Amino acid sequence: MTDLIAKTAIDRRLADIVGPAIEGLGLELVRIRLMGGKTRTLQIMVDRPEGGVEVDECAACSTAVSAVLDVEDPIEENYILEVSSPGIDRPLTRLKDFDMWVDYEARLETTELIDGRRRFKGVLQGTEGDEVLIEIEEGGESVTIGLKFDWLSDAKLLLTDELIAEVLRQRKEAGVIDESKFDDIEETEDGDEEDDSEAPATKH
Repeated sequence: MTDLIAKTAIDRRLADIVGPAIEGLGLELVRIRLMGGKTRTLQIMVDRPEGGVEVDECAACSTAVSAVLDVEDPIEENYILEVSSPGIDRPLTRLKDFDMWVDYEARLETTELIDGRRRFKGVLQGTEGDEVLIEIEEGGESVTIGLKFDWLSDAKLLLTDELIAEVLRQRKEAGVIDESKFDDIEETEDGDEEDDSEAPATKH
């Protein structure tokens, strides 16, 4: 499991606990974060292996995960469980994500300085071994560079018209007729945008 899926020790422990329940539903864990605050929030992002998880699947996952957490009781404080899809401008947390979204724009951040910078914005070009390839602008020219996956501290797709159109196409192919869910794109506190495929929050 990578740090992009579960960053802290408690996140990794929680991932080990809820992972089997998520996989049992035919879904994959994309990211898990236990957030601080007056009431803690456990944020879990899940997806189908081929992409395109729906609201009812998130709800079923929330029920299954909640049952496991009630038994294991790994979080001492009260908390709210939120299970959602990764959103349109999704985080990229697994090496295969970078192959799935070739030719789409992304923003990558590294733990250490690479050639004097930590942030790289460009077009994904897939992977080569353990490296993520991204085409960036350098000195007025487009160049493709490789960043080791282990160097990344954060990675996500950038919201573009092309990306929205592709996600909509995937939803149509999956048999989702309702296009209205692409009309409302929520903006989160840090300015990132995501879609609304989220299960109702469960309080513990």
